[in-house]
Amino acid sequence: MLASPFTFPLYVMLKPAGATCNLHCSYCYYMEKKYLYRRQTDLMMSETTLERFIRQYFLAQTQRDILFTWHGGEPLLRGLSFYKKALSLQKQYARGFHVENSLQTNGVLLNDEWCTFFKENNFLIGISIDGPEHCHNHYRLYHDGRPTFHKALDAINLLKKHGIKFNIMATVNNYNADYPLAFYRFFKSIDCRYIQFSPVVETVNSELAAWNVSAAQWGKFLITLFDEWIKQDVGTYFIQYFDATLANWIGVKPGICTLGRTCGHAGVAEFNGDIYSCDHFVHNEYKLGNIYTQTLVEIMYSERQLKFGIDKYDTLPAQCKQCQYLFACYGECPKNRIIKTKDGEDGLNYLCEGYYNFFEHVAPYMDFMAGELINDN
Repeated sequence: MLASPFTFPLYVMLKPAGATCNLHCSYCYYMEKKYLYRRQTDLMMSETTLERFIRQYFLAQTQRDILFTWHGGEPLLRGLSFYKKALSLQKQYARGFHVENSLQTNGVLLNDEWCTFFKENNFLIGISIDGPEHCHNHYRLYHDGRPTFHKALDAINLLKKHGIKFNIMATVNNYNADYPLAFYRFFKSIDCRYIQFSPVVETVNSELAAWNVSAAQWGKFLITLFDEWIKQDVGTYFIQYFDATLANWIGVKPGICTLGRTCGHAGVAEFNGDIYSCDHFVHNEYKLGNIYTQTLVEIMYSERQLKFGIDKYDTLPAQCKQCQYLFACYGECPKNRIIKTKDGEDGLNYLCEGYYNFFEHVAPYMDFMAGELINDN
């Protein structure tokens, strides 16, 4: 029996600049969302919408710790005054809640003024960088084709200079997946101890995108990183996928929604107050409502959204439900379930082969670490 949704924190990611960005990364899945608002020229969130969201967000919470996540597009395009207003509104409506803020950026616009604000207000900053220079610059470019690696690296150095907490968010695509050790050692060289990465799986006009990491690449990438990490970096460098895998091995909710049994706990608020089921499902059929006509409680605890979350498990094909590693991935993200099983059933995850190979490889290590953790408790 599934737990009540009210036992989980209500979480909605904010898109203050909508699908607007100062870069043109080839694999970006979000810029196409402009088609949803083609009749609007200004995709920036107004302060009126900001206040309405913040007020409703506090009213919707069932726990005292609240996380605001500012995402994009590129959220810094909304300007510093907007975030100063947001912090003022948070203080106005907090009523004893403990508030934290995180912001994901490509780093291009970061400067000392931004960093002073982030440090003073204890923001956690995520920087998007895809590994060493040749990997990062393969797809992450300005609109005119210029590379962006050194601007991203400058952003990291600025964050270090100001003593700001940060982590890395990298994509794994068909290019950098072939350089797993260079990828990992680069992040170690810049002393980034919290590493998050995400596989690129997209379609273009119903066809698989050229920049997608293949299932075989994905498995080999994870295995190669794991073999390097397990030698000497356990407890020193924290790789989100490995932590989440161990969590599933001991029956604890993982820190990655894609590897959880259910989803639907993380919605998205667009610049105009539209709420969607998930960052990867900003499509008309997954629009849940708007905060000008409904409350966040009504929207996020609606039957549609609860079903969206439960369907992650319930719609798995038979091959997944019979898999010995079902507990470790639960079919991963529904957006990636775009191929057929060996029996011809729809709904198998595009990355299934890679995940299976990874779980098979790490099983002895996970068994050992899980045993150690259980014995310690």
